[in-house]
Amino acid sequence: MSLPEKYLYSNEHEWANQEDGKLRIGVTDHAQSELGDIVFIELPEVGDEIKIGEPFGSAESVKTVSELYAPVTGKVVEVNSELEDNPELVNESPYEKAWMIVVEPSNQSELEDLLSAEDYDKMINEE
Repeated sequence: MSLPEKYLYSNEHEWANQEDGKLRIGVTDHAQSELGDIVFIELPEVGDEIKIGEPFGSAESVKTVSELYAPVTGKVVEVNSELEDNPELVNESPYEKAWMIVVEPSNQSELEDLLSAEDYDKMINEE
């Protein structure tokens, strides 16, 4: 399982990569493997506000529909529209091609509650 060291992770299996004061967010390799083949992704619009711990979208697989939970509070400034036509990218490339949204966080201190790659790895191995 792939787990980039520089990323931060949520307990709900989202990753966040810090880029110039913004966060690029997606779902982890572990999450996509648990979901199975992704057939549809629902994401917010640019300009939408997301709130930590609340759903910002959903991922539908052949097995189930799963909510996507915001790892931070902030404003959506970019959405990966490529996922509309190619939701399978989540299975093929969860960290590179299948990022979901870019957010301007409104509270930088929320990042302190996210997990390091090492802590996230421990958490999923305890499940």
